[in-house]
Amino acid sequence: MPKYGMVIDLDRCYGCRACMVACKVENNTPYSHFWMYVFRLEEGEYPQTEVTFLPRPCMHCDNAPCVKVCPVGARYKEPTGIVGMDWDRCIGCRYCEVACPYGVNYFNWKDPKKNQYLDWHDEDLIPVTGGAVPPYANPDLEGRHGEENRKIAGANHHKGVVEKCTFCVHRVEKGLQPACVTNCPAFALHFGDLDDPDSGVSRLLAEKPSFRLEEEFNTKPRVFYVGRPHPSTEVRQIETIKARE
Repeated sequence: MPKYGMVIDLDRCYGCRACMVACKVENNTPYSHFWMYVFRLEEGEYPQTEVTFLPRPCMHCDNAPCVKVCPVGARYKEPTGIVGMDWDRCIGCRYCEVACPYGVNYFNWKDPKKNQYLDWHDEDLIPVTGGAVPPYANPDLEGRHGEENRKIAGANHHKGVVEKCTFCVHRVEKGLQPACVTNCPAFALHFGDLDDPDSGVSRLLAEKPSFRLEEEFNTKPRVFYVGRPHPSTEVRQIETIKARE
């Protein structure tokens, strides 16, 4: 069974934020919710300044603190390495949101169907949409189940539950790449099986020094960064993916 992870090449990212847009379109996230976020980091003072960018999806940690603190077992780790959220079990306590050191969780204060950017039932939009299915009713996201027959947040949007990046598991199960990876024009994002030494992500990690965010917390993220890190990220360099063990 594959163990999925992501490798982000910071030398290639130039901050276009196409990954953020692709994530929103694919996962139909509510207004102000960004499962993928690109930070703009600045160093120095004008005119001696330097700007870098840092994409941040969910880290899908192997030692995920959000899984440990969930009192009802709604947050769980799938055999593929993806961290899911069973919205049918979620009671909205938001412990996972507090426990996560990466800030990737979003709580639905409103009914997400009413918190979209457009009212898809507006009669003035019908000539434009041509009767297309509203984003929140994407059939590919409906009733998604994992190996344990558990639902995952993002499959359906509901008020009072926490949601986050799912690595676009509904696409991955069809042999596709996550939307952010597919739509990156600079090929900065890479996704694949970290346990397969011949996979693109494994080869990339073998070629370049890599690091993970906030490694001192021992969360063991499945998102790796290659390229020169910005000093503000306060990360520790590691040589290869093997250093995880």
